[in-house]
Amino acid sequence: MPTIQQSYEMNALPEEVFEALVNPDIIQIWSADEAKMGATVGAKFSLWGGQMFGTNLEVVKNKKLVQEWCYDQWEHPSKVTFILKAKGKKTIVELLHEDVPEKSVNSIADGWDAYYLGAMQEMFKENKLTKKVL
Repeated sequence: MPTIQQSYEMNALPEEVFEALVNPDIIQIWSADEAKMGATVGAKFSLWGGQMFGTNLEVVKNKKLVQEWCYDQWEHPSKVTFILKAKGKKTIVELLHEDVPEKSVNSIADGWDAYYLGAMQEMFKENKLTKKVL
């Protein structure tokens, strides 16, 4: 099954980016939808009304998040890894999405840009995140 690899530069520190990945209040800002998420291994999550859901497999605060992702229309789960690397006052997020359904590779790759990491990138660029949330 295919793999998607993408890289994003965020106008935020790794701590802020990590929080944007695991804090439901912040996820709601960049996704414009309710989320259930946690920052511990074994925590279950759901996004976009439960269409996307899964489990945290590995959590290294401010550095790495590995999740099993399921979509209500996929036959098999996939694995998503976010690696955060400091670059001055910014963060590089390296995305590795493994076991992507063959027929959905292009739409999923576009989705990362439009609805997930690209949306998070815009949130930080536009300074929509207030320190109150963090």
